[in-house]
Amino acid sequence: MKLNTGLLESEEFFLMCDYSAKDVKKRAAEKNDILVSHSISRHTRGFVAVTDPTTAVCLLPGTELAFDKEIAIDSERAGFIGFIKKKPKVLPWKVARFVQVDKDNLHQHHDALMFPDGKTVKLDVLVAGQTATVLQLPADPKTKEEAKALERADYV
Repeated sequence: MKLNTGLLESEEFFLMCDYSAKDVKKRAAEKNDILVSHSISRHTRGFVAVTDPTTAVCLLPGTELAFDKEIAIDSERAGFIGFIKKKPKVLPWKVARFVQVDKDNLHQHHDALMFPDGKTVKLDVLVAGQTATVLQLPADPKTKEEAKALERADYV
């Protein structure tokens, strides 16, 4: 999908999801979309629309989300492994901004959520079934530097 880039209209920017399944149907997120955290492939979690769980919804860095409850992460997937199956860890936040991390490492998942305290959690550790609303999409870039910040890393 081509992104409206304001001053950079001659350049093309395409959305890619950081989901390891290349054959998954994808679409761009829209303001007020209601999304649900979902297993996109065997090893990857991301978002799908509540109304269409067969299509992954791609987010641009800077997209703001509001969850209907505090965000829960899978303790074991996040590396908090113990002898007993642990309950999900509930974070004290209901809002997050979508970001990408480890963009220089092609063999890592890049999609993550940044919380108001600045900490990040990768999407693949989210507990499946959590609902979030897209509050705001990032503004169209005005400079090449802003456009670079919106570029998504290749998926694994």
